[in-house]
Amino acid sequence: MIPPVIRQASNLLRRSGYTVALTGAGISTPSGIPDFRTPAAGLWSQFDPLEVASIWAFAEHPERFYRWIRPLLRRLMTAQPNAAHHVLAEMESRGALRAVITQNVDSLHQAAGSRRVLELHGHTRAATCIDCGFEQPTAPMLPALLSGALPRCPRCGGWLKPNVILYGELLPYDVLRAAQQEALACEVMLIVGSSLEVLPAADLPLLARRRGARLILINQTSTPLDDQAEVLIHDDVARALPQVWHDLAD
Repeated sequence: MIPPVIRQASNLLRRSGYTVALTGAGISTPSGIPDFRTPAAGLWSQFDPLEVASIWAFAEHPERFYRWIRPLLRRLMTAQPNAAHHVLAEMESRGALRAVITQNVDSLHQAAGSRRVLELHGHTRAATCIDCGFEQPTAPMLPALLSGALPRCPRCGGWLKPNVILYGELLPYDVLRAAQQEALACEVMLIVGSSLEVLPAADLPLLARRRGARLILINQTSTPLDDQAEVLIHDDVARALPQVWHDLAD
């Protein structure tokens, strides 16, 4: 028997003429990528983010940043999209989803087949010199980086930083603007695996609500916007989202 909240979500999506997804770390934890805030297991559980993942800390002590991010990069090399990633890609391919706005830097949406992905916090596919702005793919750098080397710019010798947004950096304007436009345009925002605690991503559902959109929120734990959701599902996103899609597609 289909749980009532699953049916409510699928019915809302069925009636929507413009659906946008907003995803956070919780969509990738089933793929083995840790989130940031879970006690003892999150990426911030043993590090102060301002000491290892701010642009000022990177400029002064890049070795601290790379010591912190190496375990994550190792996981990213082997991580595979899970059922929730694949559902969003299939929804897009069938015209049931216009875009994915993500806070994640793991590129798993693209690996699953999603085409319109707005990466608010950047990605690890490339790295840029903080001195001269030279950019290059990270794949050729990974063997040396994972063995302990610090990547230097081949042009000027400056430090190469993965294209992830660190504390103290502005989000990419074009991406943020596009995400805001999607929030304003959508009839339903499907929020998957986000704690909705990090701005400005957490403002996007409120922006959508102000224009009359309805929210479907799927997350393991409660969020500050639970009371704003038309449909609230507290469950593993890799289990709940496929149930919603199967009911919608039937």
